[in-house]
Amino acid sequence: MANRVVIALGGNAILKPNQEATLEVQLENVKVSAELVAKIEEIDYEIVLTHGNGPQVGNILRQNEEAKDVVPPFPLDVCNAESQGFIGYMLEQSLKNSLETKGLTSNVITLLTQTEVSADDEAFNHPNKPIGIFYSEEEAKKMEQEKNWVMMEDAGRGYRRVVPSPQPKAIHGVDAIVNLLNRNTIVIAGGGGGIPVVRDQDGLLKGIEAVIDKDRTGKKLAEQIDANVFMMLTDVSNVYINYGKENQEKLETISVKQAQQYMDEGHFADGSMGPKMEAAIGFASQGKTAIICSLEEADQALLGRAGTRITG
Repeated sequence: MANRVVIALGGNAILKPNQEATLEVQLENVKVSAELVAKIEEIDYEIVLTHGNGPQVGNILRQNEEAKDVVPPFPLDVCNAESQGFIGYMLEQSLKNSLETKGLTSNVITLLTQTEVSADDEAFNHPNKPIGIFYSEEEAKKMEQEKNWVMMEDAGRGYRRVVPSPQPKAIHGVDAIVNLLNRNTIVIAGGGGGIPVVRDQDGLLKGIEAVIDKDRTGKKLAEQIDANVFMMLTDVSNVYINYGKENQEKLETISVKQAQQYMDEGHFADGSMGPKMEAAIGFASQGKTAIICSLEEADQALLGRAGTRITG
């Protein structure tokens, strides 16, 4: 069996900061991302691809808000499903075209994926997941007053709306994903962290308003499909400690113990590298490998020549 990798694409792979969120702009970004993911297929990995949806689901919610007097608005879980569908469509089409160009025979398929969470998750009392576009401090205060949104400053880039981000308990459809992997198919699943669902008092599934962190979902997905590697692609080539300071240090290959020490020392911000390192440590602690690297260096990182590797 080929090595199996779950790849979590960062938001920049779809929409970069300050870009206009048109289909054309996002599709061009996705095409570039697909070319780079196709390189991984060339080095004989079974690939499951997941991705974020923060800007996209935020814009869908904004469209709902603007049109609410004409068309009834949908809840956040349905907006998650919409974003998962259209991002998956762009990724699937672009990947198929990239593979065709390279003469590779793998198929690609997108699965609309539900992610089960607990209705009692503490996150529902403390929204902290940024979605949508960036606002100035003045605009953010206006949104809090007019729309009753919870707003938070996001890593020095401005203010964004934040929503609950519960921990994923289980990814639905894993058996189908494994069957597809065994049939030479790249699977796009768990997009945007998955559509959040909970069990009601009768044990039946229903949607709930939240956005699940894609890296946490990626980790859970990697565990459930028994992947060898969990890779998180971002806009930096490595993880750093003392980031932005004179004694800034690039991390290359580190142990779970070292990574946890750096986490405990507060090197990684909650709004940026913190969730990635949390997911990496959790996955690597099972005796496997987690990688954080740039999209451009993904294939080299899998070969051990780039990025930050956390090993169990």
